Amino acid sequence: MAHARRKFIESRLNDEDRSDYALAQIQQLYAIERKAADDELSEADVLALRQQEALPILESLGKWMKQAYIEVLPKSAIGKALAYSIERWPQLMIYARDGKLNIDNNPVERCLRPVAVGRKNYLFAGSHEAAQRSAMLYSLLGTCKLQGVNPFTWLKNVLEVIPAHPINKIQELLPCTRELSI
Repeated sequence: MAHARRKFIESRLNDEDRSDYALAQIQQLYAIERKAADDELSEADVLALRQQEALPILESLGKWMKQAYIEVLPKSAIGKALAYSIERWPQLMIYARDGKLNIDNNPVERCLRPVAVGRKNYLFAGSHEAAQRSAMLYSLLGTCKLQGVNPFTWLKNVLEVIPAHPINKIQELLPCTRELSI
């Protein structure tokens, strides 16, 4: 939804009224998500809230976009914003049918950003093996982050105990199984 929203922001100079309408509707959807997060709702309650409040907005906005698209030039900024959203509308609505899903994929994109930014740097790792070791380390540190484990503390502890740790129990040292050992 964040990408669709950005397309409408970019189209404001072309057609302010239509862009602002779409943005206002999308803002209502994000307000529903903030309400669910602020109230710390369970997945079932999030789904119920989305079914009650978000789904009608999504259905109405989808119909409005199809009608608006036939009224604008397809190559215009607003036409491109509408076409982008209409083409993806079933996928953009999926989150409203599952309490686990986010309205957009921004959290995932934030996690992947370091990989994208560092891609050119990885070309100069020194060797293929060094690049593979770097990738493993990034994966382990990323897992720490996802598991809520302090990466520095985890790595320090692992380096301290690994010389005496049995090789057949090495999986116990992974960040996702930290509560099992050390």
